[in-house]
Amino acid sequence: MLRAHSFHIPVMGIGFTIDTPLKVSQYGIDSVISIGDDFLLEKIRKMYCDKFSIPYKEINDKVEDFRAKRITSYLNLINNLICEKFEKLKNFTSEKETELKKYLNMLPNCSDILEEFKGLMDKLPSTIEISNWINNNLSMGNIDVNIMTKLDKENYFNGEKLSSEYNDAHAALRGYAMSDLNSSVVFSAGLNPRLYSYIEKFNDFFPNKTGEIKKKIVLKVSDYRSALIQGKFLAKKGLWVSEFRIESGLNCGGHAFATDGYLLGPILAEFRDKRDELVQNIHELYVSALSSKNRILPSHKLPIKVTAQGGVGTADEHQFLLNHYQLESVGWGSPFLLVPEATTVDKQTINKLIEATESDLYLSNISPLGIPFNNLRGNTKDLEKVELIKKGRPGSPCIKKHLILNKEFTKKPLCTASRKYQDLKIKQLKTLDLPMLEYKKNYNEIVDKACICTGLGSSTLLAHDLDTSFEGDAVSVCPGPNMAYFSKQMTLHEIIDHIYGRKNVITNPNRPNFLIKELDIYINYIQNKIDTIKNLTDKKQKQYFKNFADNLTNGVNYYITLFNQKSDELSVNKNDVLSILNDKLNEIDIIKNQIENLYKESIEEPLC
Repeated sequence: MLRAHSFHIPVMGIGFTIDTPLKVSQYGIDSVISIGDDFLLEKIRKMYCDKFSIPYKEINDKVEDFRAKRITSYLNLINNLICEKFEKLKNFTSEKETELKKYLNMLPNCSDILEEFKGLMDKLPSTIEISNWINNNLSMGNIDVNIMTKLDKENYFNGEKLSSEYNDAHAALRGYAMSDLNSSVVFSAGLNPRLYSYIEKFNDFFPNKTGEIKKKIVLKVSDYRSALIQGKFLAKKGLWVSEFRIESGLNCGGHAFATDGYLLGPILAEFRDKRDELVQNIHELYVSALSSKNRILPSHKLPIKVTAQGGVGTADEHQFLLNHYQLESVGWGSPFLLVPEATTVDKQTINKLIEATESDLYLSNISPLGIPFNNLRGNTKDLEKVELIKKGRPGSPCIKKHLILNKEFTKKPLCTASRKYQDLKIKQLKTLDLPMLEYKKNYNEIVDKACICTGLGSSTLLAHDLDTSFEGDAVSVCPGPNMAYFSKQMTLHEIIDHIYGRKNVITNPNRPNFLIKELDIYINYIQNKIDTIKNLTDKKQKQYFKNFADNLTNGVNYYITLFNQKSDELSVNKNDVLSILNDKLNEIDIIKNQIENLYKESIEEPLC
């Protein structure tokens, strides 16, 4: 069956896409739910059970394996509700054609589905013929889930540590595996060997006789090397990666996993040019592993999709990615935060996003994971954090404990955003007797961490008018830099018309091309890192900076060739872009000189 759309809605935060499939899947749109917060999933499950008069039985934290069971129950509920919606759409009658029209009107202009339907209608078909065509040609969008592999903390019961299968990410995987869904799990944040090995325990991840896999694996990666390593690791266990989802290292939302200066364009080109080689290398290991496990062998070589996301904002950029890099789909994230028909965001946060400028969207250090985190300046969670610091009580109550990973002071781990950890860390800092400026710098780094466990979910509760007394009503939000160029609330139809070039919803006329924007962010990123260095005596550190800058240079040279050839397809002024790229080469050369000078100054011996 043909795919309806050439875009997908990626996971956003903990709660912003928690019920997105329920809003868009009946129109053939793929989207991704975060299943990291079982507390939030249980609350939303109760709300929908109440709304649709479905019997609800609470799964409290006293129930054995409650985390996995909550996730399974939520996913099954969402799946059932979407299937009911889609069946109503397919049960065509002349009196109930509004949803069908909505489905068809949102398809791309060049859609084969749309062309077939127009051909059918030219024949003046009967209602039965239309219904048969709908059943044979229209499909629901996938209800995919996301698991961040790093969020795999150990869990305890009655003071005793539980086995690894009860770790957070393991339980989330089990919850998905036991659900009715026929979809994909998107693994982000890199390789987790123990978690990946655990996938083997569930038959739904293995192929049947026709090569179909009920539950597919999607890996979010930032470069080809990572894809090959992770793909081979899983293939050796008889597990096929159905899709590599390439995300810009810095021009994205949420946590930002910067590459070593490798830019999106060259990365996508490598995937395009080496895709057959990638499939062949992984397939050989896969077949061998399935044979050794006496598993069913697929009758044909399984395909691997390649998709991308990160900063895309115009129809030309969208189509260019599909055509030039031969992608199956392009992810559109941050703009959908302004589409209540697709995502779940409280009104106050929507207004803050509408007003956000480039300077309001920045790469912060607030995440307890210690990974750079895209942030909106002035969000209510950060304002709450500042007020607590002013009161002399920095840190947050650690109520959900998803990020308790630090064992610096205690046997049981703590979250670095928690009040307990920050109190211990500040006490330690005071014993060091540092100069005031250095003390303040270290102090600010400690108290900058924010409780994103609650912050990224509270918006969902506020939007649904649910009780926030447990989590609090302060909101964290993590849009990508692209958010600055979308400054009004949109309908689902409006944003899709924008994606397919039928409408323009960008309000900022000075929006740069997404590839140039990513380059600019990377240059600022490496410059900021260099600016914080006092001594560069470590040869490995020097080599890291040098390689980073060299990779940027190679990327810019690639773009000079690309824009010389493809500027019309990207609707940019070739001379303007080439001028910008030459300026960027000069900026990178200055950075290279800074690196060399820092290293020389650091190793130079003082005169006697």
